[in-house]
Amino acid sequence: MRIAQVAPLHEAVPPNLYGGTERIVSYLTEALMALGHDVTLFASGDSQTSADLDPVWPRALRLDPVLRDPIPPLMLQLERVRERAHEFDVLHFHLDYWPFSLFSRQSTPFLTTLHGRLDLPELKPIFAAFPGAHLVSISNAQRRPLPEAQFMETVQHGLPEELLSPCADVAPHYFAFLGRIAPEKGPDAAIRIARRCGIPLKIAAKIDRADQDYFEEIIRPMLNEPGVELVGEINERDKSAFLSGALALLMPINWPEPFGLVMIEAMACGTPVIAFDRGSVREVLEDGVTGWVVRDDSEAVGAAARLDGLSRAGIRERFRARFTARRMAEDYLRLYRSIGARSRTALRAIG
Repeated sequence: MRIAQVAPLHEAVPPNLYGGTERIVSYLTEALMALGHDVTLFASGDSQTSADLDPVWPRALRLDPVLRDPIPPLMLQLERVRERAHEFDVLHFHLDYWPFSLFSRQSTPFLTTLHGRLDLPELKPIFAAFPGAHLVSISNAQRRPLPEAQFMETVQHGLPEELLSPCADVAPHYFAFLGRIAPEKGPDAAIRIARRCGIPLKIAAKIDRADQDYFEEIIRPMLNEPGVELVGEINERDKSAFLSGALALLMPINWPEPFGLVMIEAMACGTPVIAFDRGSVREVLEDGVTGWVVRDDSEAVGAAARLDGLSRAGIRERFRARFTARRMAEDYLRLYRSIGARSRTALRAIG
């Protein structure tokens, strides 16, 4: 198939450090190429891919020192895809609702994977206005705020099978927190849980400008406590060792997590996850197999005492069975063919 993957421009594909959506677009693109398909990636010019790259903007917007408004690059990207739409069998967007209006008015089949939260009230009229848009969720929990939206299917994320793996020469001896320092991610709860367990905590996370006040007021004072270390952002090369060295990944989230890529990154390394029961957690974690699903700090402390009952080799095997990039690509190929068949049927009906 001739497939267009349309990525956000905020980060490169894949991102050098943090960036969940762009990372998934990269994994999917490379898996589709490995399966023999013809893929074009519409992304920032500093992206790295084996597919054909259409560099809509020279560099990731987050790294562009002169950019003040991200909307003009996005509009240029949409127009560039529209100009080339006839070259593809399917267009796959990762841009939330932005493609709906323009691409509902052209003939190439398209679908949109929604990567973010959908519980914002202002989203309802947008999805109501485009009932024919082909939507894919990344968890069933993500859909709950928009029951009226016409989702085709849920496709869970996947990682390249050997991207992350257990490091046999690393002895687990701390808790890990990985991702972003923000109130909804719960790093303050992770620090409390680790302190109550008497286990060191390493925090490998970025701090967005929007969360700077939270970091300064809540997190920075907690970093003065013994056993808490702020590692900062880490890249893909460092994750296997970081996660393999953890007794568990702590994920005490306080929001409706659409998926939670860090959970399967930990699983790939054989590391159990202790996560709060929010959003997609119960769809990704198998309670008592790949980690423990808990309700609060106290249950997390109790779960930490039961980590020895989990098999790290078994966790890695559950990752391989459920969360590889190849499985993700095959799921999407089935959807691409489905909307292509619908489109051909509609054209014959018009004709």
